[in-house]
Amino acid sequence: MRLVGAGPGGPDHPAGPDHLAGPRRVAITGVGVVSCCGIGKDAFWEGLCGPAPDGERRVHQFDPTVWFGPKEVRQVDRFAQLAMAAATQALDDAGKVGADPDRAGVIIATGVGGVQTWEDQVAVFLERGARRVSPRLIPMMMPNAGAATVSMRLGWRGPCEITGTACAAGTHAIGNAARMIASGRCQVMLAGGSEASMTPVAIAGFANMTALSTSGVSRPFDLERDGFVVAEGSAVLLLEDLERARQRGARIYGEITGAASTADAHHITAPSPGGAGAAACMELALFDAGLEAGDVGHINAHGTATPPNDAAEADAITKVFGAPGPPVTSIKGVTGHALGAAGAIEAVASVISLERGLIPPTANFHTPDPNMRIDLVVGSPRPWAPAPVLSNSFGFGGHNGCLVIAPVGAS
Repeated sequence: MRLVGAGPGGPDHPAGPDHLAGPRRVAITGVGVVSCCGIGKDAFWEGLCGPAPDGERRVHQFDPTVWFGPKEVRQVDRFAQLAMAAATQALDDAGKVGADPDRAGVIIATGVGGVQTWEDQVAVFLERGARRVSPRLIPMMMPNAGAATVSMRLGWRGPCEITGTACAAGTHAIGNAARMIASGRCQVMLAGGSEASMTPVAIAGFANMTALSTSGVSRPFDLERDGFVVAEGSAVLLLEDLERARQRGARIYGEITGAASTADAHHITAPSPGGAGAAACMELALFDAGLEAGDVGHINAHGTATPPNDAAEADAITKVFGAPGPPVTSIKGVTGHALGAAGAIEAVASVISLERGLIPPTANFHTPDPNMRIDLVVGSPRPWAPAPVLSNSFGFGGHNGCLVIAPVGAS
């Protein structure tokens, strides 16, 4: 991972001899995920490789009391509960990281934060008056509540931040956290995204803007695709200095070798024509990783199943990689679209794909779109020789985010 404009001695480089070296390599040593298709790495992967679930994409089996006491659980919005669960899983998976609390940080993205708490308390206000509104409203709805909850629980005093770049937020959070490691500011980072926005008003808003599937089926890249299926969920990666991870004998899933962020500067919801902004973001991520297009072995696509966005992403992939390019999958046919958490969930899928030597299929795909020339993985998991993965996320507002996740030594 390159650090354009970075160097020792700045405000993000505390004094100390270990901060004088060049950019560090960023290892992935822990994963955590809470999804409608499974809680925890193994259950999640089994769900990705199985049939798409019917109906809404809530995490019905999630029990917040595993991570919160009976009083505390009533004071934390569901999106922050999901964040805590995924972060705890990632930390447990990574083993004894033993980090300096001042150099251990948290970046948990979200698209809308505590919208369930907001809707609940608006109803209280309208029905029972202002004095009955909970004093916990603001702390529970604020978008930084997920990151803050994790930071306070662990006592980590390093950077504690969020990204709120809509559906690109989870990817941006991981990219930003990776730079914290690469620059030497932090030894370890918990990074990902969390979302629990399946509320009546939020769903009505998505439906009325015609973003949701009218059939209730997510069909990424299919000719009959008609919109996304909204979901909740959370995913977090534990990132750390590669050399530090090796010294403590950690299991290393792979590396974050590149990340990029661009803006379409075009429209509040529609992608730029031909996927120009997405293509630029992919190219920048490859440059950051020091790779050529031919080095990429797999693309985990944003693939929301909305007609214009899938078309723009397919065009962008063809522009950067040619036709048919590397194998492409979208997991949203199974997971649904978890908005600000989607990129983090897809990053976890990419990491497990490296570990298992399999690419999960794109669920619900039946009819090819003749205008798309990508190599879409469908039907069953496809074996592959692990190589750098490009994980894409594109959000309302024209936000684009891309990560390069590679086997150790591939860059």
